[in-house]
Amino acid sequence: MANPPRRPPRREPPPGLGVDHPGRPDPRGAQSHEWRLRDHILRTDRPLIAGILNVTPDSFSDGGRYQDPEVAIGRAHELVDSGADLLDIGAESTRPGAEPVDAEEEWRRLEPVLTGLSALAMPLSVDTTKLEVARRALEVGAAVINDVSGLREDPRLAELAAESGAGLVLMHMRGTPRTMQTDTRYDDLIGDVRRFLERALDRAVQAGCHPEQVVLDPGIGFGKSTEGNLELLARVDAFAALGRPILVGPSRKTFIGQLLNLPSDERVEGTIGACVMALDRGAHIFRVHDVREVRRAMEIAFRIREAASSAIGSDADTAMVAAGQPERPRA
Repeated sequence: MANPPRRPPRREPPPGLGVDHPGRPDPRGAQSHEWRLRDHILRTDRPLIAGILNVTPDSFSDGGRYQDPEVAIGRAHELVDSGADLLDIGAESTRPGAEPVDAEEEWRRLEPVLTGLSALAMPLSVDTTKLEVARRALEVGAAVINDVSGLREDPRLAELAAESGAGLVLMHMRGTPRTMQTDTRYDDLIGDVRRFLERALDRAVQAGCHPEQVVLDPGIGFGKSTEGNLELLARVDAFAALGRPILVGPSRKTFIGQLLNLPSDERVEGTIGACVMALDRGAHIFRVHDVREVRRAMEIAFRIREAASSAIGSDADTAMVAAGQPERPRA
């Protein structure tokens, strides 16, 4: 297996990023709207949709449906046609209570699917906590490492992202998938998650990652109660000061089923509701199974939010003119 390229020297923050916290966007300044992932740059000033593709036998919603590589590749093209901006491919279940699999088995499931999608122009994300799996995935064209452990399982993933230029998603999870739902109590859920994500971002930057490679995920459904998941979705804006785009993954999660008393394959409306509210609170990227439905809903929600911002600006100009002040210049 070829060794990855040597780590590039640390780069200075691009214009608009502060330097009072080394390598970190200044929370008092404008947030960067770019996510760098190898040969791709995704803009996050509009909602992005990450389509979920699980090639596992035991994922909570679609386990077993896409174990056959040809079926999985077909499903990937369906997600692309439905409007996904990137695909997130996982070969190890992270459902509550899931048992871990070793790196060789995880790669055995992933390799034919990633190879079959290597010509796809869309960025591919690999959902893994294992360095060797991530390394192999990048060698066949993956552009993002999605680490649900937030660098707790293997901090070297940050070095790999720095060396390769891959995007890096860092998620909050207390415990492991097997143990995470045994205790979902927090004295300060928002504060705990924010501090965890801040430390993870620091660790990635110290390993050589440019901050624009990193996206942060508060971990909906990972070690949280129903009430905790609702609080996280309602308080997405609490993570804005970290200066990086926020990804949320409420898709078909148990808390939706508990609130609506519905099985996983009937939770699309609940998923849409959660995503729309998270967008309103400041989320940028939405990891979902039902790409077409969420894409359409998010487009309308985004347009409404833009219209509301324009209306607020117009009202402010009217008030200034009424007070005898000049109208603000237009960009």
